[in-house]
Amino acid sequence: MHSTNPLAGDLEFILETAEEDLRALDGVNLFVTGGTGFIGTWLLEALIWSRRRNGVGPTIEVLTRDPSGFTARSPHLAGADCLRLTKGDVLRPFEASTMPDAVVHGATPVSEVIKWESPGVLFDTIVHGMRNVLDMAASASRPRLLFTSSGAVYGRIPPDLSHVPEDFTGGPDPMVPGSVYSEGKRAAELMGSIANAAGDAEVVTGRLFALVGPHLPIDTHFAAGNFIRDALSGGPIIVEGDGTNFRSYQYTADLVVWLLALLVRGEPGRAYNVGSCEAIDIASLAHLVAGETRGSPSVEVRGTPVAGRRGERYVPSVDRASNELGLVNHVSLDEAVRRTMAWHRNVQ
Repeated sequence: MHSTNPLAGDLEFILETAEEDLRALDGVNLFVTGGTGFIGTWLLEALIWSRRRNGVGPTIEVLTRDPSGFTARSPHLAGADCLRLTKGDVLRPFEASTMPDAVVHGATPVSEVIKWESPGVLFDTIVHGMRNVLDMAASASRPRLLFTSSGAVYGRIPPDLSHVPEDFTGGPDPMVPGSVYSEGKRAAELMGSIANAAGDAEVVTGRLFALVGPHLPIDTHFAAGNFIRDALSGGPIIVEGDGTNFRSYQYTADLVVWLLALLVRGEPGRAYNVGSCEAIDIASLAHLVAGETRGSPSVEVRGTPVAGRRGERYVPSVDRASNELGLVNHVSLDEAVRRTMAWHRNVQ
C-alpha cells in the first residue's frame, strides 16, 4: 500500500500524531461538505487511510455536486467501503442518508473569478450553505460540527499587529464588494454561534490561514502554488506585487491533525486560528521556492516597494490552539515546499 500512494509518509504521520482523535471518531457517522476540494480531499485521504491501515475511523458521507468527477479523480477514495457519495449542493436543502454524529462543513468555492464576477453567488453559497448544513444538523441529535472558516474574517490586519489573535475585533470593509468572501464567512460564523447556543449542534470554528502541500492548486490565486508552477516550468518565478506582504504557511499534513483535534476536542462556540505563526514575506517565499528547484530559476518582482510603507500581514497567533489543544506544527516551510513540489512533479 505504501508504494501506491505518494502521500503515504504524510498519512502515516497523521495516523501517529492524531491517533487518539482518530480513535475517538471510530464508528462515528461523519457527514462532510467540501470533501472533494483541496482541504476535503486531504481529510478523506487521512480518514480512509486510518480505516484501511488500522481499522479505525468513521463511516463517511460526502455531499458533492459531481460524484462521477470525484470518482474519476480519486478512485482510491471513492471506492472505499467506509465512504458514501451523495449527489447534492449546499445551496439547496438536503438530508443525510444516516443521521450524523459529527459534521465537517468545508464547502466554499475559493475563487477570485467568482468573488469579483459573481459575488452574490459566492455570498449565497457561504451563507445559505451554512443554513442548510445547520438545518440538517438540527434534525440530528446535537452533532459535533466543525466549520472551516478563514482568517479573512479579520479583514485588513494592521501591519504593527505581528500575529492576529482570535479576539481581534477588526473586520473587512462592507463597502468593498471584494469583501464578500470575508463577510460571508463572518455571517456563517455568527449562524454557527446561534445554532450552538440554541442546542442544535456543537459548533467549533477553525479559521484557516495560508496552506501549502500536495493537491494545492497551482493555477489559481494562491501565491505559493503559482510560484511552484513557475519553478516547475523553468521560471522565472513571478511576484506580481512588491513582495513585501507577509504570510505564513501551514503544511497540509499538519492541517489535518489540527482539524481532527478541533472536530473531536475543540470547545463548542469557540473559534481557533489554524495555521503557522512563522511569517515570511512574499518575495522571500519566491526565493525559497527557487532555492528548492533544480537549476534555481530567477525571481522577478514586478512591483516596487513604497519607501516607508510596511507590508501587510496575514499571520495568525496560534496560542489558543497550542495552549488548549496541545497543537504544534511539525513540518517546516522549506520541507513543506519540497514535498509539494515533489508531489506535483510526480502527478504531472
